[in-house]
Amino acid sequence: MRNLLRDAAAGVLAAGLGIAVAELFAAATRPDAAPLIAVGGAIIDATPTAVKEFAVRELGSYDKPVLLASVGLVLALFAAVLGILGRRRRFLVAAGAVVLGAAGATAALTRPTASAFSPVPALLAATIAGATLWWLLRAADPLAGRVGGGADKTGNRRAFLRGAVLVAGAAVLTEAGAQLVTRTVRRVSTKLALPAPASPAKPASALAITPSADFYRVDTALTVPRIDPDTWELRVHGMVGTELRLSLDDLLRRPLIERDITLNCVSNEVGGPYIGTARWLGVPLAPLLHEAGLRPEADQIVARSVEGMTIGTPVATALDGRDTMLAVAMNGEPLRPEHGFPVRMLTPGLYGYAGACKWVTELELTTFAEFDAYWVKRGWARPGTVRTASRIDKPRPFARPAAGKVTVAGVAWAQRRGIAKVEVSVDGGAWRAAELLPVPSIDTWVQWRWTWNATAGPHSLAVRATDGTGQVQTEARATPFPSGATGRHTITVTVE
Repeated sequence: MRNLLRDAAAGVLAAGLGIAVAELFAAATRPDAAPLIAVGGAIIDATPTAVKEFAVRELGSYDKPVLLASVGLVLALFAAVLGILGRRRRFLVAAGAVVLGAAGATAALTRPTASAFSPVPALLAATIAGATLWWLLRAADPLAGRVGGGADKTGNRRAFLRGAVLVAGAAVLTEAGAQLVTRTVRRVSTKLALPAPASPAKPASALAITPSADFYRVDTALTVPRIDPDTWELRVHGMVGTELRLSLDDLLRRPLIERDITLNCVSNEVGGPYIGTARWLGVPLAPLLHEAGLRPEADQIVARSVEGMTIGTPVATALDGRDTMLAVAMNGEPLRPEHGFPVRMLTPGLYGYAGACKWVTELELTTFAEFDAYWVKRGWARPGTVRTASRIDKPRPFARPAAGKVTVAGVAWAQRRGIAKVEVSVDGGAWRAAELLPVPSIDTWVQWRWTWNATAGPHSLAVRATDGTGQVQTEARATPFPSGATGRHTITVTVE
């Protein structure tokens, strides 16, 4: 048993060093080619929609760390088994390294932005892991220390321990170096001087703005893309008269608009957290499309991200007067890397999967008949119009407020239609109108509040909204897939 544990540890340590070296190499060259990232991305693309929705619902922002940890765990188990089998059959070490290298290289080549360089980190990791495991197993082999006619087992145990400590230390230092390189490059790359908007946002003293650090993040990128703003370029092409290529400076020299806009994810469950409101600064998209000579037959804008994501947006939503924009700032600061630095597309009234491409580098004008974007290929509905919804934020579910006057409050939203009324019901009784706080436009959520004369005992509170067209929020429950969740948010409290 002791030998088995030693050999398994040798496999895990060797794999750890190989991955750490590959991570450092990728961090300094191309982060998306790191083996764990490439394999994780391939898994995401192959995962059924129902499983993805479960991960987003149950794990929230931890879905990506859990996926990467799972990939790492599988790799560690494979390496441990390889270490055990390789002690007696050394050729299996080489065979295992080939299998790992081939799997990582294949995953890297399947990524949308793959190049001839993409497999290099995976092949490097496999080579180093295989050579290290061979060396550790040899150090642990009693016959390798034969002196005269005997075997020095004590000496070989010491040699293995020295080698294991050396490999572990090298792996830790190398991984620390990879993290340092990643943080340093990202910190330098996000510096950006923002011009004043030509069209400032309206005053909105009563509007709840979500801090950038707290704004939700739902995307498929396992590593945040690292983009140099000095070399970033936007290409506008397809069904246009003249192809445009614009640098970031070109965009910033254009008249910018500043708007308060609520953005929400189609994965948001009823009462869920994947929604936020920010003050966005950006270039309106309509003038760019007119400048490029948009052809009348084009009905879809395909926005492409630097990491290969495609988002399909109706052309009409850029031309109907709403503030569809290429955003460069959020809440008075350049976009954070996780929110799309240096430029992201933003379309009021559409869920993010249909109008909010992060890290955008390309806008192709085409038709819906010609191309299905990433999420549409996976069964999500076109065009992704935001549904009317509302949420109770206060009191919290299962709260125990004191009897008497209790403030019930929350938010409601129906971007592009606005909110005309919010009502609250207690224990299935009559609907009571809540007070609506003022908002700058129909593209933001509305804060509401209602005073409840609460009596002792358990109670259920429900909320519903009526949008600007007079449509009342449906009570019919539906899951987020394929076109957004429906139903009325209900919570239970116990009044004391």
